[in-house]
Amino acid sequence: MFWADIFLEQLLPPGKLPWIPGRFPEGLLTANSILKKVARAIERHGLFSPGDTVIVAVSGGADSVALLDMLASLERLRLKLVVVHLNHGLRGAESDGDADFTAGLALHYGLPLESGTADVREIARLGGLSLEDAGRKSRYQWFDAVAEKHRARRIALGHHADDQAETFLLRLLRGAGTTGLGGMRPLSADRYARPLLGVSRAQILDYLHKRGLSWRDDSSNADTGFLRNRIRNECIPYLATYNPAIADRLNAAAEILAADEAVLEGVTDRVFERLSLTASSGVALDLPLAAAELPGIRYRLYRRAILTLKGDLARITGSHLKQIDNLVCSARVNGVLSLPGGVTVRRSYQTLRFVMPGEEPEAGPWEIIIAGPGRYRLPCGGDLTVRLTAPPATWATVPASRAYFDPFSTPFPWTLRTFRPGDRFRPFGMSGTRKVKEFFIDNKVPATLRRRIPLLFGKGELLWIGGFRISEAARIHPGAGVVAEVDIPEITT
Repeated sequence: MFWADIFLEQLLPPGKLPWIPGRFPEGLLTANSILKKVARAIERHGLFSPGDTVIVAVSGGADSVALLDMLASLERLRLKLVVVHLNHGLRGAESDGDADFTAGLALHYGLPLESGTADVREIARLGGLSLEDAGRKSRYQWFDAVAEKHRARRIALGHHADDQAETFLLRLLRGAGTTGLGGMRPLSADRYARPLLGVSRAQILDYLHKRGLSWRDDSSNADTGFLRNRIRNECIPYLATYNPAIADRLNAAAEILAADEAVLEGVTDRVFERLSLTASSGVALDLPLAAAELPGIRYRLYRRAILTLKGDLARITGSHLKQIDNLVCSARVNGVLSLPGGVTVRRSYQTLRFVMPGEEPEAGPWEIIIAGPGRYRLPCGGDLTVRLTAPPATWATVPASRAYFDPFSTPFPWTLRTFRPGDRFRPFGMSGTRKVKEFFIDNKVPATLRRRIPLLFGKGELLWIGGFRISEAARIHPGAGVVAEVDIPEITT
């Protein structure tokens, strides 16, 4: 039998004394049915397991009070609940009253309380955020910190069906695609649980009335300066004149889109893995392969790259994804784009790179002397090694990161340094010289990489463009018994 059904059969029979957490007095059929609905959602989505430590976000409002009471009532789960509250300091005495009320709730249920404060107005100013975004960011940081402290598996949030409908319209107005319109998930990031997503605000209020529970009303919910409040208080009531069940319809649409999103995310996972390149910093994609994908997949790849790079998609909109796509589909071989949050997108020949400030390697000049066989630390990272050995049995299998030189015709010391304007060399098999810069351009070497490639000189002549091409001056003549073998680290994009 479903455990929620078993639980409800164990309620106190009619006539028992007043309610205590986990027990219902006679006649609360509506409250029972709502609790049963929530219990089913918990099991269906795997939100909690018996014995879990769960952080319960409580603002003092109706939604969070109902959430706390329901979780405390589901005794068969044996949840170890911790009440968490963050005072945003935006409403003065009213905010302080919410904190005091939440402390009273924790005391009533006999639960530990973690209460904090945040100057959300200052956080918004410093971060260039709206008050709503700053508040949300502060709350989640606080919830995460408390969860870490208590080693909690889940953080329970009081979002309900009406919140989901508002979120759908809010994201639609902001130009979200199917990812955003999928709305909030019952379980996100394998941490944030929303047991009430299938319950309307009217049902929550009915539950609280039947249970005889009080709550705090947030006066800022009436402030139409916030877009969400205008959607809640003006837009949805207006849409309800066309369809009284508008909130249900919006939730159904969000659920369908969320299911589609799960399929598309699986496709994106596979394509992203196939197109990802090894990079010394940031995230790099194979540009020609990315350009060959359908637009919908390309946009998802860009989102995934940014998310992988910085951990969130804050302030990244559809217009930014379109700008990246224009860069990818452009006929230009090089280009750069700056996005909100410090993300730089750089196109360089066959590579599309996403980097954060300070991640791009420095291109400062350097020079070291190679006195003879040994190991030499390179300023660009890694080591160069030189050893005397017999010539390889076959030259065809020599990797690009290795080269051989005649130590007698090109004796030590050698010089290893970065590229300088005007550098020239005699490509192997050719009689004339050419500019190193032209070689880089012809071989589509990214500009950001050119000053990291080590150039090896002997007797004042360029012997090797490290990892790319040796010079005619480095030719080893037949019959050589000993050669100098040089290995450099692979230079990645």
